[in-house]
Parts: sequence; C-alpha cells; structure tokens
Amino acid sequence: MQADIDTGEQSTQFLTFIMADEEYGVEILDVQEIRGWEPCTEIPNMPQYVKGVINLRGTIVPIVDLRQKFGFNNIEYSTTTVVIVVKVLVEDKSKIMGLVVDAVSDVHTIAHGDINLPPQWGQDYGPSVIQGLISINNKMVVLLSSSLLLNLEQFQNIEQIKGHNTQSSIVAND
Repeated sequence: MQADIDTGEQSTQFLTFIMADEEYGVEILDVQEIRGWEPCTEIPNMPQYVKGVINLRGTIVPIVDLRQKFGFNNIEYSTTTVVIVVKVLVEDKSKIMGLVVDAVSDVHTIAHGDINLPPQWGQDYGPSVIQGLISINNKMVVLLSSSLLLNLEQFQNIEQIKGHNTQSSIVAND
C-alpha cells in the first residue's frame, strides 16, 4: 500500500516524528511551527512530563515531553530534539501546546480510507489519543489526535500566568 499516492479520495497531511524508535504523526494543519529544543521556565506542582512554559510571541505555551507522557525511557535531549508547537481545541477554545519529540521525520498525505482504526483496549485505559494506524513503507505509523493528545486539566493554572513575565524567579519556602 502506498500512503502518499493521490487517488482522488479525501486525504489529510500528517507530520510524522520519531519517539523511542517508533514513528508517530499529527495532522499538519494542527502544527503551528517546529522549534529546536531550548530550556523553558519550570512551573511548580506540574507532572514530570510538563517541562515548563515558553513565551512564544507573547503567548504562554506549555511544553510537554511526549516521551515521558507516554511512559517511555528518558533520554538526553540532542541536536535532533525538537518542539512541535500544535494548536489543540479544548472546550471550544483554541490552545497552543509544545510537544517535545526525538526528531521530525516527514510529511505524508494519507487517504482517509487507508487509515486503520486503533485497537479497542476497553474502558480501563480511558480515551485513546490514537486516531488511527497506517503502514508507510512497511513501517507502522501511529496517528495521534491533537485534540485528545493532552489532558489539559493540569494546565489550568498556566492560563492564570498569562500576562506575567515568564522569566521572573519563583521563590520556594523550604
């Protein structure tokens, strides 16, 4: 099966990226930009996979390490480590989120009919972030749903930070 051939069928472009030697993808229309890794301002009391926030042209953007979010082994960030800045729709509001991944791979145009539904694991695992699966060049690519990718409840406090200087220091009482 060739995923990149246009057959006149409805299709969507996906940006694919590498994590833990596997390939994943998000819809290209959800991607705002791709940035190299740079340290960010840490926010207290956040899950470990939330690396902090950056100020992106006046917008506070939470940065999430997808490797940690998915429970993969941690690795040191390298020159290929990137942050994919995506816009996600949450409760009818557009939110911007940065996703730390090992490396960007490619852009593929995928016919909707070629996307396989994700396996059903039962209700124990909650809502799946997997939109579908597709074989590209005999390799399985996991297509992720940007709108389901992140449980944004833990980011409610970040909304209150907007308008504040992200470079100001935070003093902790020991």
